[in-house]
Amino acid sequence: MIRTTKKTLLSIAATIFLVSTVLMACTKQEAAPSASSGTTENAAVVSEKAITLSWPRDIGTMNPHTYNPSQLFAQSMIYEPLVSYKAGGKLEPMLAESWTISEDGKEYTFKLRQNVKFSDGTAFNAAIVKKNFDAVMKNPSLHSWLGVINVLDKTEVVDEYTFKMTLKQAYYPAIQDLSLVRPVRFLGEAGFPDDGDTSKGIKEPVGTGPWMLAEYKKDEYAVFTRNPNYWGESPKIDKITVKIIPDAETRVLAFEKGELDLIYGEGVISMDAFNNLKESGKYATQLSEPVGTRSLLLNTTNDKLSDLRVRLALQAGFNKQAMVEGITLGLEEKADTILSKNFPYTNIDVQPVEYNTDKAAAYLDEAGWKLPSGKAVREKDGQALELELIFDKTDPIQKAMAETMQAEWSAIGVKLNITGLELTTQIQRRKAGEFDLDFWYNYGAPYDPHSFINVVAEKGWGVAEANSGLPMKQELDQQIHEALASTDETKRQQLYSSILLTLQEQSAIVPISYIKKTVVLQNKVTDFAFPANRDENPFEGINISQ
Repeated sequence: MIRTTKKTLLSIAATIFLVSTVLMACTKQEAAPSASSGTTENAAVVSEKAITLSWPRDIGTMNPHTYNPSQLFAQSMIYEPLVSYKAGGKLEPMLAESWTISEDGKEYTFKLRQNVKFSDGTAFNAAIVKKNFDAVMKNPSLHSWLGVINVLDKTEVVDEYTFKMTLKQAYYPAIQDLSLVRPVRFLGEAGFPDDGDTSKGIKEPVGTGPWMLAEYKKDEYAVFTRNPNYWGESPKIDKITVKIIPDAETRVLAFEKGELDLIYGEGVISMDAFNNLKESGKYATQLSEPVGTRSLLLNTTNDKLSDLRVRLALQAGFNKQAMVEGITLGLEEKADTILSKNFPYTNIDVQPVEYNTDKAAAYLDEAGWKLPSGKAVREKDGQALELELIFDKTDPIQKAMAETMQAEWSAIGVKLNITGLELTTQIQRRKAGEFDLDFWYNYGAPYDPHSFINVVAEKGWGVAEANSGLPMKQELDQQIHEALASTDETKRQQLYSSILLTLQEQSAIVPISYIKKTVVLQNKVTDFAFPANRDENPFEGINISQ
């Protein structure tokens, strides 16, 4: 609708701009025209660029210091880090213009950007940085998974735009940890509760990011508009609407009707639907670089799986290439290494275990698991080679892969029982070590590789415990601790190479496929790019063609 500043000119303005109105796309609206000097007045039409996408669940409370139900992509639209994670693990300045690290690796001094404002116009400075760190550290147990929180000793305001962080011990990924979407991003003063404890909630989501939450209805939609006080390059889009559509099929139908401009994320639509949309030729589609690895975790505390030969037999005993292509329809790729090579320190030469059923059978024979005449399951000392694989019963890919391995391993004399569980139960059993085999995924960028090796060493998540039967586990843990504390880049690379090579050879973590994000776009959406950070929003630079 066209609006003018004077009612008497409404009919004239409507006539003048009739053609413009007809040509306007449904996602554009016209802004109020400005009055000219004198007795005449000209209406200037400014088109509003807007995109609409869907998300499976409500965006949450938008608290930068807490986790679910807040959605990572939405948090990253409002709040910014000191440091930004870019492709290949490169760390670039964001709210910190620069930083220095002491020779012993314990003191980090950040020079903050000046003239940065929060969306409400208040100043960003060292005092508000410290207040946010203090809020996070009021509840360190909530964030114990994050290495930098565990080693943080104190923070201090050096001057208005200089902030200092001191660690209890050297921890090289500290800067990388500060690039995460949560919990160390920065809330404006107006958002803090009176007692400063953000773990209980915030008053309002006030950040320095390019977007601010303009309208919100729980479980229905959220509308983000550009932050007028943004310090960086302003987004090309004026407004982003997020529609909450829990059902994947409904999401696809809405997209096909033109009600959505894009569908983005991991598992937000089925692989069949993605391929159908791609093959229709009506839309643009993209796949990201690998964001994580889908793996099998083998519990080496199990007597049968404590034998390397059995673990190697299982890995050689199923056709990974065919399984991944068949189940993921080519949207994931076979993984030969535990971590894909687009993470720091992971581009090393390792020997993948290839599909070879004869070799798998030979491994089992050598380990003493023989196939008795007339039987289908191998035995040793009167015990059958029988194992259980647990999986998330709501995940169709895990279920299909479990069924495939069950069938293929039966051909080499291994009986695999598969058990579908609720996700919470699956995680509980993993942490308790109550499993033989389980599906497990690494964290992706910017968490890895340091978060990956950390859970291999540190108990509490089930991964370290599952690897505890490895004969070199103590040495492996020592290498991990040295890598995380090392201030020598060359030594750190050597340690990572040794750690990853050992894990690859021991086959207690079996890589299956590299997970990728998908996006389907209407053709009018341009300049889309997947973020290097797995959890960041993808709207930097995105545009709509005129």
